[in-house]
Amino acid sequence: MNILIKGLDDERFGRPLQLISDLFFEESFVTFEEEKEAEYKIHFAIKTDDKVSVEGTISENGNEKAFSASFENKFEEESEKERFKMVKRTVSYVYLMLLQHVTEIEQPWGILTGIRPTKLLHNKLREGMTKEQAHEELRRDYLITNEKIQLMQRIVDRQLSIVPDLYALKKEVSIYIGIPFCPTKCAYCTFPAYAINGRQGSVDSFLGGLHYEMRKVGAWLTEQNIPITTIYYGGGTPTSITAREMDMLYEEMYEAFPNLKSVREVTVEAGRPDTISEDKLDVLNKWNIDRISINPQSYTQETLKAIGRHHTVEETIDKFHLARSLGMKNINMDLIIGLPGEGTAEFQHTLGETKKLLPESLTVHTLSFKRASEMTKNKQRYRVADRDEITEMMKMAENWTNENGYEPYYLYRQKNILGNLENVGYAFKGQESIYNIMIMEEQQSIIGLGCGASSKFVDPTTGKITRFANPKDPKSYNDSYEHYTNEKIRLLHELFDRK
Repeated sequence: MNILIKGLDDERFGRPLQLISDLFFEESFVTFEEEKEAEYKIHFAIKTDDKVSVEGTISENGNEKAFSASFENKFEEESEKERFKMVKRTVSYVYLMLLQHVTEIEQPWGILTGIRPTKLLHNKLREGMTKEQAHEELRRDYLITNEKIQLMQRIVDRQLSIVPDLYALKKEVSIYIGIPFCPTKCAYCTFPAYAINGRQGSVDSFLGGLHYEMRKVGAWLTEQNIPITTIYYGGGTPTSITAREMDMLYEEMYEAFPNLKSVREVTVEAGRPDTISEDKLDVLNKWNIDRISINPQSYTQETLKAIGRHHTVEETIDKFHLARSLGMKNINMDLIIGLPGEGTAEFQHTLGETKKLLPESLTVHTLSFKRASEMTKNKQRYRVADRDEITEMMKMAENWTNENGYEPYYLYRQKNILGNLENVGYAFKGQESIYNIMIMEEQQSIIGLGCGASSKFVDPTTGKITRFANPKDPKSYNDSYEHYTNEKIRLLHELFDRK
C-alpha cells in the first residue's frame, strides 16, 4: 500500500504518519515523492498563528471523489520544539480521520502509537483535571474511544490503591536484573536471550560481571541512603542458571543492596517451565522470594512447538503444582493472543486450562511482530488470526478475567501489535506486581543490571527521562561491565547528589 503525501515539507512528519498507516495496512509505504502507483494521495494544508489548523484531503487512485477532514489546536507552549509537536499531533489527527473514513476501520486508541496510554491519564489528573475533563481531552485530542478511556481509568484507580504514594517515589529506585539465557529462543522474542546449552563459560563470566555491578551500585545506594522499592529478575529466563548460581546471586543481593527488609517486592521471572526444579524452588524459599512467573503462553502443544518453546503443556501444569506445593504464594502466568495457527477455539481452550490453576495474576499479551524477531523475518511461515478474530479473543479475555475475579492493573502497547490492541495485566486484589506499575508509569528511576538490561533514570525534580543500556550480548558485557557500571553511577550522581 503506497500512500503519497503532499503539502508537508518536513521529514519529521514521516515517522508518525508511517506509524498510523501501519495501524490500517499490513504493508504500507508513506512517501513524499511523486509515485505513479500510489493507492492513496493525501494533500495537507497547514496554517499557524496562535493556533494550528490542518486540513487534509484524500483521494483514491482512479477515483476522482475526495474526502476532506480538518482539525485545529491552540499552541500551549512558545518554544519551537513544543509548537512543532502540536503541529505534528494535529496532522496525525487529520491523517487518522482520513484513513478511518476510506478503510471504515475505527482505531480504538486513536492517534496514540506510544507504549504507555495510562501515563498520559496519570499526568492529566496530576495537573488537577477532574476525571471528566481528562476523559474529554483524551476523546477530543487523541480520538481514543470511550471503552479504552474507561479501561485506562480503571487501571489508574487500581494503581493508586495499590501504590498510594506512586507520585512520591521519585527519590527511591527499583532494580531490574537481566539474565540473558534461555533454554531456547522463542520465535516472537527480541529480548537479549541466548540458548544456555554449551555456554557455561559465558554464564560464569557474565555472573562475575553481574555480581560486580550489584556490589558497586548497592554500595552507592547505601552511601546515598536511597531506598529500593522493588527488585525484578528478568531476561531471558532467570531460572536458566543452576540452583547454586541462583543461591549465590540472591546472597549477593542481600549483601549488596541496602535495607532489603523494606523492599516492597522481589520477583523472579521463572517463565519457562522447563527451567523450574525443586532445588531451584528451594533456593527461592531460602531467600523469601515467592513471587514468580510460570508462563504457558498457550495450552496447545502444536503452538508451543511452532514458536520454539520446548516444554510441554503437561510440564507447565506440573511445574505450577510443584511451585504451589513448595510455598509459592504469588504466581503469575502470561498468555498470548494471536499466536500462529490459533483462533478463538484454541484461546478458549487456553482460558479453560488456566481456570483449573487460577494463578494470582495473569498478563494477557497480544502478539506483536517485533522487527528483529524470527517470526517477523519469516512472516510467511506464521499464519495469524485477522483483526476481527484478535479483537474477539481480547474480549474473551476481558470477560473471563472479570468472571473469575481478576482486575486490570497495568497496560502497555507495542508497535506492530495485532489488531492495534494492548497488553493488560490482571490480578486478584493484593497480588499485583508493583514493579510492573513502576516500569509502566515511569514515576521513578529503574536501574538495569546485567546483560541487555536497560536503565531508565527519571529526574526527581523535572521528571525528564534518560535511558542507558548495557550491551546485549554476553561477550560485550563481559568485556565492559566495569565501564557501564561507572557510567550508571555517574548518571545517578547527577540525579541524586544531595550536597
